[in-house]
Amino acid sequence: MNKTDKTLKDFVDSNLYSRYSGLLSLSNISVQLVDTQGEILLEFNPSPDFCKLICQQDERRVCSDYICKLEPGKGDRFTCRHGLSNIVLPVDFNDQTVGYVVGAQVYSPESEHRKYLIDIMALAKEKNLEPEFIAKSISAIKTIEESKVDIHEQLCNHIAKNISYDFSESLQNTDTAIARLSIEKEMLEKKILDLEAKNMSLVVNPHFLFNTLNTIARIAYFEKSHTTEELIYCLSDLLRYNLKQDDELHTIGAEIDNIDKYLYIQKKRFRNRLEYEIDIADSVKPHRIPNMIIQPMVENALIHGITPKRDGGKIKIYAEKYKDDIHIFVVDNGNGFPKEVLQSLQQPENKLGIGFRSTDKRLKRYFGEDYGLKVVKSDYSGSTVKISISTKPNARR
Repeated sequence: MNKTDKTLKDFVDSNLYSRYSGLLSLSNISVQLVDTQGEILLEFNPSPDFCKLICQQDERRVCSDYICKLEPGKGDRFTCRHGLSNIVLPVDFNDQTVGYVVGAQVYSPESEHRKYLIDIMALAKEKNLEPEFIAKSISAIKTIEESKVDIHEQLCNHIAKNISYDFSESLQNTDTAIARLSIEKEMLEKKILDLEAKNMSLVVNPHFLFNTLNTIARIAYFEKSHTTEELIYCLSDLLRYNLKQDDELHTIGAEIDNIDKYLYIQKKRFRNRLEYEIDIADSVKPHRIPNMIIQPMVENALIHGITPKRDGGKIKIYAEKYKDDIHIFVVDNGNGFPKEVLQSLQQPENKLGIGFRSTDKRLKRYFGEDYGLKVVKSDYSGSTVKISISTKPNARR
C-alpha cells in the first residue's frame, strides 16, 4: 500500500464513517469504500451475505469480479458472474485514483432468473458450507428496479466526488469539521431534491421533519450556534436510521454510530450526570448484527441505572472477539435494574420482559441457541448486559 493509500485509510478511520450514514440510511443497497487493491476500508451499507461470505475470498476484500474492474480513473457499471448489477466509481486526488466507491450487488427484474441457475451444491462443496445456508443467502439478494439503481449510482458518484474533495481538504487542513459537515449536508440535500424532481424517489422519501430540522441546523450554523447545529443533525440522522428498520443484518459499526449520536444528545440533556465511553475495535465494526439490538440495552442502562442516581453515572460499551464469537457489553455503574424488571425478564407473562426476550430470540434465530442476550450482573454497583453473536456464516442458518 503506497503512502497515499495509507493516508486515505487513516482519513477513513478518523473522519469518514459517520459523514454519510444518515443519507445512506435512506437506501438499503450496499455501498463500500475500497482502496486501489480492493481492500474494504469502510462499509456504509453492508453487502449481501452471498457476496460477502461466499463470493469473496476474504471478508475484507471485494470479490475477483470487482478487482478486475478497478482501473485508475475509470468508473463502470457491470454484471457479475452470478448476474448481480454492480457499480464501481473512482475516488481521485491530484489526477491519481486513491480508492473506489463500489456497491449495488442486486438483481434487476430482467436478471433475477439467474439466481435460480446458481449451482448450490457445487458452491456448498467448494466453500464447505451447508446448502441450506447458501440457498437462503441467494434468496435474500434484493431485486431492484433499474431506475432505483440509477439513483443509487448517482448518489454514489456524488459521494465519491465529496470524498475526493474532503480528502484533499483534510491533507491541506484548511477547513473545520463543522464547516465541512454543513457544506456537505447542503450539497447532498440539493442532490436529493434534484433526483426527486426527476420522479426517481429513494427507498424512503425525505420527511418534512428532516427538511425542517436541517433548515434549522443551517440557521444555527450561520448564527454560529455550533452545538445546536450538531444536536439537530444528530437527531435528524437518528430519525432516519430508526425509520429504516427491517429484518436485515446491519454492521456493528452502523449500530454503534447510531448509539453514539443517541448518547451525544443525552449527554447534552443530562450534562455532568452522564458520562459514556465507546470502545469498539475497527476489526469488529464490519461484522453484522440484527438492527436495533444494542440501543435498547443502552436505553435500559440510562433509564434504569443512571437516571435514578442522584449524581448520575457512566455507560460503557465495549466488545471482545474470541475466535468466531463476538461479545458486546453494555455496562453502567448505576443502581442496577429494579427487582421487578429483573423478575420480568424471567416471566413470559410479564409485559416488561417482552422486549428483552424478543431481542434474545432474534439473536438466537440468526446465530443459534448458544448466542443471545444475558444480564451478566445487576446490583447496586451497576449492571452489565452481554450480547453474544457469531461471525461464522453457518451460525446464521
